[in-house]
Amino acid sequence: MSKKTKIMLITAASLVFVGCIIFGGVMTMLNWDFTKLSTAKYETNHHKINEVFTNITVVTNTADIVFVTAENGESNVVCYEQYKMKHSVVVHDGTLEIKVDDTSKWYDHIGIFSGSPKITITIPQGEYGVLSLQSDTGNIQIPAGFNFKSADISEHTGNVTILASASEAMKIQTSTGSIRVENISAGALSLSVSTGGISVSDVTCNGDINIKVSTGKTRISDVECKNIISSGNTGDISLENVIASEKISIVRSTGDVKFDGSDAAELFIKTDTGDVTGNLLTDKVFITRTSTGDISVPKTTTGGKCEINTDTGDIKIEICKKDLA
Repeated sequence: MSKKTKIMLITAASLVFVGCIIFGGVMTMLNWDFTKLSTAKYETNHHKINEVFTNITVVTNTADIVFVTAENGESNVVCYEQYKMKHSVVVHDGTLEIKVDDTSKWYDHIGIFSGSPKITITIPQGEYGVLSLQSDTGNIQIPAGFNFKSADISEHTGNVTILASASEAMKIQTSTGSIRVENISAGALSLSVSTGGISVSDVTCNGDINIKVSTGKTRISDVECKNIISSGNTGDISLENVIASEKISIVRSTGDVKFDGSDAAELFIKTDTGDVTGNLLTDKVFITRTSTGDISVPKTTTGGKCEINTDTGDIKIEICKKDLA
């Protein structure tokens, strides 16, 4: 190693050491509160809702959307928001409208952002009309106790947790994030993620449940519906105590399919790379094919059709009869 290289390394190490000392001194003065380094200005704005509304529409950029039960029966919206990305809150033609008014410039997005914008919607439990939520970056949470006519939720980057029901269709879509739907009833349920998991449990659906994933695991448990239709590229799917009155159709490129005490009048399963295993509740007429894998299914000749195709994977299904009533 040359003398010049040694000098450069010693100088670089010294600068790093000095930088660490300065950083430590500054953070000590700030009591190690990293939020104080933020270059963005945040404020909290309260909006009391006196008008009557049935529908709810929210359009935001980076804020979390959280619903809270109003204990005193009064409705209000609290927005913790950036100074140049405030939200308007109005009631128009029976619809509570919450929309972001983004007046920021491109250079306002350069800096340190340690805050987390949040919209808290506090309303009484009960029946509501159409729910429409749109957010780019942020989580969405709706607790139990709210019943909507329909729900359309679109999220780009963030998790969605729904414990509220919809008498008609409920549609939830997110690009990067997970979806959890639990203890609800719906006329129809449509869930879509690009990268993230889907969890559906304790759900009664009068119509179809449609699930689409690009990359992520899907878990369905304690569900009753008409049809379950699921397509995906990469990710396992498991069905536990799931009853579809008509059909279960599952297509995966890479991922295992597992049944545990689940059934439908007819089943169609196709995977490129993955095993199909588990147990069904009633006899089936099995039609199976695999390129490289073992097949083990009951030799029953009555019941609905169960067609299973895999390219690389095993097919192992048992019948575990149980009273479906």
